[in-house]
Amino acid sequence: MSISHTLLGLLETGPRHGYDLKRAFDEKFGHDRQLHYGQVYSTMSRLLKNGLVEVEGVEPGEGPERKRYAITEAGVTDVHTWLSTPEKPEPYLQSTLYTKLVLALLTGRDGAALLDIQRAEHLRMMRELTRRKTHGDLADQLICDHALFHLEADLRWLETAAARLDKLAGQVSA
Repeated sequence: MSISHTLLGLLETGPRHGYDLKRAFDEKFGHDRQLHYGQVYSTMSRLLKNGLVEVEGVEPGEGPERKRYAITEAGVTDVHTWLSTPEKPEPYLQSTLYTKLVLALLTGRDGAALLDIQRAEHLRMMRELTRRKTHGDLADQLICDHALFHLEADLRWLETAAARLDKLAGQVSA
């Protein structure tokens, strides 16, 4: 996820202080990984330097002065370009699961046991996400669906690998 573009997009809805940006980010996108204040302020500093935001005002606070940031026209253009550019699909050709399976077979370990353990972990995570989805709002449901679909694809791969395990073991040991 592009933190800078996300913060710019939030600023496009109106000027905000760094604290307000962090809170809005965490509320909308930080369900599993909240943003650190330092990350917000370092990102805002970089966006300011690049002319994508400007300081609209400074207000006294309990601690340091609070800057209110606003997006510039260049920032709006940058967000528009980012939103209009499709994300490159990641085909997972360098899969950790595949690497572990091949190494298990190369070192004489039980590949079927490795696949069983991984399948159990995937199913555990799917149950957890399904529970979360059941009690979540629409945004949480969509995030959980995305993760569940990826886990389902991994499960299909685990089943395919199990069905081809003997053949793979023969090729790996050759």
